[in-house]
Amino acid sequence: MGDEKWGRWFQRAVRLPTEHLEVQLSFPAALDPVVWGTETSMTAEASPLRTAPVRRDENGTRLFSWTTSTPALHAQYRLE
Repeated sequence: MGDEKWGRWFQRAVRLPTEHLEVQLSFPAALDPVVWGTETSMTAEASPLRTAPVRRDENGTRLFSWTTSTPALHAQYRLE
């Protein structure tokens, strides 16, 4: 599936008290994907994620994972 289906970013808003948030993304390695992200809150502009997504290459697939503990209520996390 291409960009016309999924787009170039993924966003998750924290609307309920949350202890742990984890995102895992998988892409064909041949596309040479790169993932980065931002955090936004109701009171602050977008800023880079406090921890960068972790990259792992495996069997022709590039995997990215990102995790955070106790994210702030109403925070929005966007991975591009």
